[in-house]
Amino acid sequence: MPKYLLLKHYSGGPEPHHPFPPLDQWDPADVEAHFAFLREVRALLQENGEYVDSQALAPAQTWVRYGGPDAAPVTTDGPLPETNDLVAGWYLVDVESRERALEIAAHISSEPGPGGGPLHEWIDVREVLSGRSSSED
Repeated sequence: MPKYLLLKHYSGGPEPHHPFPPLDQWDPADVEAHFAFLREVRALLQENGEYVDSQALAPAQTWVRYGGPDAAPVTTDGPLPETNDLVAGWYLVDVESRERALEIAAHISSEPGPGGGPLHEWIDVREVLSGRSSSED
């Protein structure tokens, strides 16, 4: 079965759907409802046998590159990518088809935002390359 990485971004996507404030500016009850929904998604995927992993990421980042055979790694906090490139978290799912991955991503996109309405967040869906085509799974 193919695996898909469902990436959540801090903001961005092909086009913004709703201009919501950053999570740290939400009402605490809205934050709790948002994370409760994400926990429910994880539980549903586990029940279906489709769950592999999920993680949330902090917005702070460090870029690292190889410094050379006798040098320490080179690190920097910048130049930073555009905000829409920052990954907020992900789900890794093992599903029967790309269509199922898209269904799951659409459900995640319905997560509640400020005031309880759906965020309509863009979810970046990417197949995990395993060295085999998905038609071989």
